[in-house]
Amino acid sequence: MIEQLKIDFNKIEENSKFSEDNIKFRKKNLQHFVEKGFPNKRIEDWKFSDLNQIISSNIGNLSFFNDKEFKNSEQIYLIDKFEHNKIIFINGVISKIDIKHEDDKKIIINNDLNFIGNSNEVNPLVSLNNALANTYTCVTVKENYSLNKPLIIYNITTEELQSTALNLRIDIKLERNSNLKLVTIFDDNSQQNFININQNFDIAQDAILKSYKIDHKANSNIKYFYNNINLAKNSISENFIFSTGSKFIKNEVNCNLNDQYSSAFINGVINLNNFQHHEIKTNINHLAENTKSYQLIKTVLNDKSKGVYQGKIYVDAKAQKTNGYQLSKALLLNKDTEFDGKPELEIYADDVKCSHGSTSGNLDEDSIFYLMSRGLSHLQSKELLINGFLMDAVEKITDLEIKDLIKDIMGIKE
Repeated sequence: MIEQLKIDFNKIEENSKFSEDNIKFRKKNLQHFVEKGFPNKRIEDWKFSDLNQIISSNIGNLSFFNDKEFKNSEQIYLIDKFEHNKIIFINGVISKIDIKHEDDKKIIINNDLNFIGNSNEVNPLVSLNNALANTYTCVTVKENYSLNKPLIIYNITTEELQSTALNLRIDIKLERNSNLKLVTIFDDNSQQNFININQNFDIAQDAILKSYKIDHKANSNIKYFYNNINLAKNSISENFIFSTGSKFIKNEVNCNLNDQYSSAFINGVINLNNFQHHEIKTNINHLAENTKSYQLIKTVLNDKSKGVYQGKIYVDAKAQKTNGYQLSKALLLNKDTEFDGKPELEIYADDVKCSHGSTSGNLDEDSIFYLMSRGLSHLQSKELLINGFLMDAVEKITDLEIKDLIKDIMGIKE
């Protein structure tokens, strides 16, 4: 695989106009990935999700160079429930940018591939993304501007794509007192690919980001999402993850509360069946006084699926008056499922309020019996209880349009 990686890197280099500095940056990151390889269980953060084994078992002859052309326009799925701005990626390549609802002087989109990102010597998948990213998008929302409509990033793959690694880099920069609602949605018509997306969020003072990630369509792709969030004074980051479609997903969120009165909220739903395996991993770093974080992850597992939640709250010695909350709950619908939870607190300040917890269990048979006594079937009773269990996380979404969209995708009617 390493030889194929080097061959494909040369193809990417030949087909793109990279600057000399960018080539050096990419080669440095490529070398780091070659040395480390895909993560396996020997790495503590991957003890529940051996990516090296998952890729080798599900994808044969992985290619790192994508030259597949998009052919079938009927495969494009667009949300029609509400007006929105859009950026459309098809097979990892930008197909359309439409921000007609906005002042184009207040929202700037840059696609220059000659970015020099921050290397991550610990994470080889970030290095792989830095080395091979064939698409780079930077969205900047200018000072004091709030978008009129949400921005939806569509990640669409088509049937032509197979056994291919896609590496996308997306940066979101919110200047002071700006506001963005962002939906990242995946619509996969492809099978057996590895999709590696690196998203970086810089949220300036008094800015608000509401970010929602939706993977909802059944497919056999393997996905890794790395999200790095930096929060300045009095800024807010609201994040929601809906994880149900792909064969394997690991959503990793690293959030730095760098200045006082910044707040981070991470809520998520994992809903799996068959042999799916999804993980959410969060690191919330409280690095200043009077910061706040809240996390709630709900997981439902059926058949032979596997769910994982690893969550860590870190409180620096100078981060007095921190308020951190973390809770994970899992519902196991049969004996063949597996849930692994690893909640952590690492606290070096003494004036804090922090709590964490992780529970797992089965459906309450008494509740099923009660609902059946009220006229529901056994299946209807189970569905009602499962939806009620998941709705705790969905109700944390503060945007009503997007909350209704996710309820529709989940098949919940009120």
